[in-house]
Amino acid sequence: MIHGGDVLSYSGKYEGEIIDFSSNINPLGPPDGLKEVLIAAYNELVCYPDIKYRELKANVAAYLGCDQDQVILGNGAMEIINNVCLLFKRVVVFTPCFIEYIKRPKVLGKRVLKLPLAEGFSIDLEKLENILQAGDLLILGNPNNPTGLRIPEPVLKAVYDLVISKDAFLLLDEAFFEFCPADYDSISLFKTESNVCIVRAATKFFALPGLRLGYGFAPTGFAQRYTEIEMPWSVNAFANAAGRCIFKDKAYIERTKKYINKEREYMLKCLSQVKWVKAFNSHANFILLKLMKYDEDIVFDKFIKQGFMIRKASTFDGLDKSYIRVAVKDHQSNQKLIDLFQGWA
Repeated sequence: MIHGGDVLSYSGKYEGEIIDFSSNINPLGPPDGLKEVLIAAYNELVCYPDIKYRELKANVAAYLGCDQDQVILGNGAMEIINNVCLLFKRVVVFTPCFIEYIKRPKVLGKRVLKLPLAEGFSIDLEKLENILQAGDLLILGNPNNPTGLRIPEPVLKAVYDLVISKDAFLLLDEAFFEFCPADYDSISLFKTESNVCIVRAATKFFALPGLRLGYGFAPTGFAQRYTEIEMPWSVNAFANAAGRCIFKDKAYIERTKKYINKEREYMLKCLSQVKWVKAFNSHANFILLKLMKYDEDIVFDKFIKQGFMIRKASTFDGLDKSYIRVAVKDHQSNQKLIDLFQGWA
């Protein structure tokens, strides 16, 4: 299991509908009214999208609180990360992390250096200082996938100071940003800085994994370099139309944040009472679990036969078969999963 959401590969294990806890998508679904917007956008398919995506970038800029010429776009956040990797020779990552931070640079012929996260899945600044060199690209998930932990603001500032001192570059993958506590906004922190790029996506929070819309912030100079190497028309007409409306739905955004926060805390509380797992704290819409008994294959097979698909975590570099990950979904589904955990000794 390299990525979550691959329900089709396991559909033969259960006769009914599988509840997918391997994929971390907003359980409330896409914003109201988006379907009508996409239907109306059907007529746009006969034309190329605006190659400069002026209206889309204006909407993203307003949402992110940055200038329009600081907005970068892509066919999902992963395309942006891939494009940024093209501009560097060495990539540094902390593990465990999203597997594509390692895979994509290698495919592009880049050298990848891996550092293990310290105790509590924290960033080891001393190890980073010893390995980081001028011209390196440091990729960090904020929050991290699979741990779900957001980088504390003082630590993030210290990391960036180190990046600057080494003349390196920081890429923050914030695909799960909106699910996090509103204690700080990294774009506000780094809006006037030069060696940082922040990537977000419509996939997780806006429940649009099939649409593929990535967006983010980069300093004007770097954003210009990015446009020189990106593929033209990488955002299709439907994604372009969606991006012109979803960021304006403030009620949906606030409703989702409150819902996920409530359900996450409920799941953490209940799972912490299950003796055969250890639930790690999370700031995202998923929870990493350490199996104190059994391994991921036994648990996966047990759960899939009951109609629940969890995420095996051994494919994350730095984790083994004693870890699994579960999404935060709607309350009814969450309760069913909790009951399954609690009912198995």
